[in-house]
Amino acid sequence: MNIVFASFILALVLCGPAQAASGDPLDLQTRFGRYYVTYLINEDGTAVESHEWSQTVLKESALEQSKRASVGFSTSAQKADVIAAYTLKVDGRRIDVPKDNYQVEVNKGKGKDSPVYSDWTNLTVVFPDVAVGDSVVFAYKITQTEPMFPKHYSTEQIFYNQIAYEDVRVRFDYPSSLVAQYEARGMKETESQEKDNRKIVAWSYANPHPVKTERRDFSVFDSSKEAGYSFSTFKTYADIASAYGERALPKAVVTERITKLASEIVKGKTTQKDQARALYDWVATNITYAGNCIGIGAVVPRDLSFVLDNKMGDCKDHATLLQALLAARNIKSTQALVNAGSAYKLPKIPVVSMVNHVINYLPEFDLYVDSTSDSTPFGMLPFNDQDKPVLLVEGFRDGAKTPVPPIGSNRQHVINVIKIEPDGSISGSAEIFQNGQGAAETRAWARKTTKDFEDDMVKNMFRGQGLIGSGKIEKDDPAELIGVYHMKARFNAKKFLKLPGSGAFYVYSPLSFGMPIISILQSTMESENEADVACGNIVAVEDFVIELPKRVKILSIPDDMKVVNNFLSYGATYKLKGNILTVKRTFDDRTKGNVCSPKMFAEYKKIAEKVMDNLKEQVLYK
Repeated sequence: MNIVFASFILALVLCGPAQAASGDPLDLQTRFGRYYVTYLINEDGTAVESHEWSQTVLKESALEQSKRASVGFSTSAQKADVIAAYTLKVDGRRIDVPKDNYQVEVNKGKGKDSPVYSDWTNLTVVFPDVAVGDSVVFAYKITQTEPMFPKHYSTEQIFYNQIAYEDVRVRFDYPSSLVAQYEARGMKETESQEKDNRKIVAWSYANPHPVKTERRDFSVFDSSKEAGYSFSTFKTYADIASAYGERALPKAVVTERITKLASEIVKGKTTQKDQARALYDWVATNITYAGNCIGIGAVVPRDLSFVLDNKMGDCKDHATLLQALLAARNIKSTQALVNAGSAYKLPKIPVVSMVNHVINYLPEFDLYVDSTSDSTPFGMLPFNDQDKPVLLVEGFRDGAKTPVPPIGSNRQHVINVIKIEPDGSISGSAEIFQNGQGAAETRAWARKTTKDFEDDMVKNMFRGQGLIGSGKIEKDDPAELIGVYHMKARFNAKKFLKLPGSGAFYVYSPLSFGMPIISILQSTMESENEADVACGNIVAVEDFVIELPKRVKILSIPDDMKVVNNFLSYGATYKLKGNILTVKRTFDDRTKGNVCSPKMFAEYKKIAEKVMDNLKEQVLYK
């Protein structure tokens, strides 16, 4: 299962640590009184959003965060206006936010030029004289002056069950000529009518008594299970892919500059796959990833000459540049839209925000690639892109998904050779061989590691254990984007064991290379009973050869162990011959896919508890 924890920040902040079972009342910090949103949509896809909310501060601990409110918008496609912002005191007094308490943070270009990579602006207000029991009130309007996609509009919002809402009202007002579909989950319809060639639909919601959740891991999130609403003029996700393609694909033009650059990059490469790999590697390592991907005012890639001149671009720029370079070598590819967050399912209503990232698909090799990752080898995907619904911009296939690493492709083998001296000091080596995701991550770390850090790395690892030690690391050149890596460290440390005398020691690697088996298992010891979690497969092998002083007598070693279920196995052998102890541990996680259910989590935990007991056993000596 190899659990991968992702941060769903908003939910974690709101929920906090669960001290009771799901369904128990929350110790509230704040409470929303009213929360009103109105969408006035035009036929061309532009719109005006009006927002108004009031929030009461219930606890001292919430004061600081409650004193500020912000609205973000795209300067090139939207404008924002604050309608009202004030503190409402318990005694009924209203204290308006003075103009000095407005702060605007703008990403902008030089002089009158437009911003290069992001035109996002944040308008923040600071409420005056806020105390426990007071309410802050904020009303603002966002006017969308340019639609993300012509004649289309889509949006969604979620109301988390851990937030108190007294009175939520949401209203959509749009032209009858726009064919829209919508959904309101856990909300009550309050209006549905057609008048003067416009349609109106409205809902209400309240959650006066929020409840706790035991959920800890938000790495997989399903919006369909939460209260909220979705609205879209797109009939299908294929229409979203097509709308993106209409604006983006014309930018993937094969110019003379693109043709010349592609030829230089693939020089000496004879097969098309080798050429595709070379082009991908060049874009991934030479074009810095920056800026907006899919969002308001951010759906048209920049001109490729601009991207090449600046050696920088967002995901659309990366995907468009790579598509053009591939086309210059007669290698077919298409761009593809995917969710790079925690959504592993697409909601019923096709909303653009659910596909917030762009990658490439090469049909000839049936490969997805994401050149925004400067550490992921050709033929692999970053974890957040894997096992996700994907919208092919050309050749759309309903139900298409990005692949997961084949079982057994993520491997690590750590070999520890340790010699224990009569005074309890040790010397030896720790060596790791990695394949797959771990190798890519270690290579990325090694590329960024300074020589000073590397020189002190072994010393600092021992220092973290309260020991005095030193050593030197030997490693492969990490520059190449490939899915294998090897490192070795030679080390020595003082007073590792209590000698002479009697005692006990755990069998573990003095240097934490890769992800030790015990670390893989520790994250599963608290069950996730409420929801799916993100996970993956891995094979981890740990070998130990431990030479003890001849005068030391081994009294006891751990028992061999073998445990298996239908997707997981662990085996450990402990052999003592003379004064040499050899240990082999093999952990084989054959999880299929990157999403694990609570039932699977429970089965995993049963094995993990047994394995943890074995890993905690000690060697006794005197």
